[in-house]
Amino acid sequence: MAYLLFPSKSKSFMIRRHAYKAMPPNTSPVLLHFSFLFHFQKASSHHSSVMKPTLMLLSVLFCATFHVSFSFIDGLVANGNFELGPKPWALNGSVVTGGSHAIPEWEISGFVEYIKSGQKQGDMLLVVPEGAFAVRLGNEASIKQRINVIKGMYYSITLMVARTCAQEERLNISIAPDFGVIPIQTLYTSSGWDPIAYSFKAESNVAELVIHNPGVEEDPACGPLIDSVALRTLYPPRPTNKNILKNGGFEEGPYVFPNTSWGVLIPPNIEDSHSPLPAWMVESLKAVRYIDSAHFSVPQGTRAVELVAGKESAIAQVARTVPGKTYVLSFAVGDASNSCEGSMIVEAYAGKDTLKVPYESKGKGGFKRAALKFVAVSPRTRVMFLSTFYTMRSDDFSSLCGPVVDDVKLLSLRRP
Repeated sequence: MAYLLFPSKSKSFMIRRHAYKAMPPNTSPVLLHFSFLFHFQKASSHHSSVMKPTLMLLSVLFCATFHVSFSFIDGLVANGNFELGPKPWALNGSVVTGGSHAIPEWEISGFVEYIKSGQKQGDMLLVVPEGAFAVRLGNEASIKQRINVIKGMYYSITLMVARTCAQEERLNISIAPDFGVIPIQTLYTSSGWDPIAYSFKAESNVAELVIHNPGVEEDPACGPLIDSVALRTLYPPRPTNKNILKNGGFEEGPYVFPNTSWGVLIPPNIEDSHSPLPAWMVESLKAVRYIDSAHFSVPQGTRAVELVAGKESAIAQVARTVPGKTYVLSFAVGDASNSCEGSMIVEAYAGKDTLKVPYESKGKGGFKRAALKFVAVSPRTRVMFLSTFYTMRSDDFSSLCGPVVDDVKLLSLRRP
């Protein structure tokens, strides 16, 4: 039983946390918070002059402790799966013609199509990953939504993207003042759909998300398909006395759709200041895949990173070190249990030192541990991981895969 103690004129009194026990076990922290405040206010009404500041302090501490966000709950944004569509009169075939607000919760601009799963374009069958509908962005077309956020907080956008008939398709995702142009030429899965992550820092309490197709094709319908737009709050990790690296277990990362088994792609050339994978940079030409234990084999915890594009797929982090001091970089290498079979090698770098870790994968899960001991030569040491080879899934030769890296730790040795 937990108690809260507060001073009064005569004696200390205790408020038992009976409000918490009276609520169902799956009640959200927000409801528990307000239930407690209601009971607490009733019990302390005759001490109102003393209790009001304390009550406000409790509220602030509670929200800080439990990361309570009153603006957004992780998941799809409003009509993020586009299942709420335009009225019949606002469509000309698949083209949205009913004005900028024809698609509920979204503001559209340019040549935008409302696509039904199974719709054909020539010989191509358009498939929607979740639900029955998606949107397609033609030449210079965009969709926009305003989202309530908390100023100063970090967020990650996850969205499903598919290329159609253009070969050099790109997607411009912007939340002012930040923007990123994400290449989508590479198909990582045979389905054609890839979940992609993008992150930002909220500069105000309202974020204006714009998803724009900057391409110009002869056929305006040759643009990317968009579906399942979701948001997740990110909490910047910090180093601890057990790990100099931040987010070494990759537990903090973008929103993963619970009903899909594709993971999430972290695009290339992402810096650590606004990375969907906090503290890590994707220093490569191709993306890395963020995977979860619900759909893949993960060596430690519930999240890991799969290096899916050989030496073109790398992650890195810069750690503070003391020149002349000896350190050990330890990590796990395995496979995601996704039919990714064969001989794999993960190359680990710590400054100028390197270690190549071979792993024979049967594609059914498993991992091994490795360690690289090195002496720091500068106050900052770059730690990096990449895969030596390209690998394709044995059950699907159109889907890229690779070794999994997880549980990355950097520690100093007192006595080398």
